[in-house]
Amino acid sequence: MGIPMSGETIQIHSYKHNGHIHRIWNATTILKATQNLVIGANDRTIVTESDGRTWVTREPAICYFHSKYWFNVIGMIREDGIYYYCNISSPFVYDEALKYIDYDLDIKVFPDMTYVVLDEDEYEKHRKQMHYPEVIDHILHSHVEKLKSWIRQRKGPFAPDFIDIWYERFLMHRN
Repeated sequence: MGIPMSGETIQIHSYKHNGHIHRIWNATTILKATQNLVIGANDRTIVTESDGRTWVTREPAICYFHSKYWFNVIGMIREDGIYYYCNISSPFVYDEALKYIDYDLDIKVFPDMTYVVLDEDEYEKHRKQMHYPEVIDHILHSHVEKLKSWIRQRKGPFAPDFIDIWYERFLMHRN
């Protein structure tokens, strides 16, 4: 597995458990990359859905991926504060694009750090359809709890100033 270079623009590919592509973000600028951690940023990037439809993101976002955790975190910078969208997913790999498997469960975090778990019905449907192994089911649910703990503790990408610091770096890359 390679590592993208700081300042490089890459694609992010999200897959489903069955190996089918789910979604592609066309352009994300790498702000930091190690074997275990990738922090990127994008703003008004083109997103392509599995059915070919495209849309453009509406606001700047800082993306946090880790090779040891079964989630990734997108911090979206809006007028009224930072909203986080957390995907329960496989750890990332990097192979000409940053790639991960999306496991349906999501956590949306609001600027006041309250949160809601989303798509539990979709998870159950896909778990049965795609035959998620029991071990994966246990890992995913334990990482939902780990993610909730991080949110409550303001850890990692939820730490005060985390998004602001990385957004400032993104702006420097753009100039």
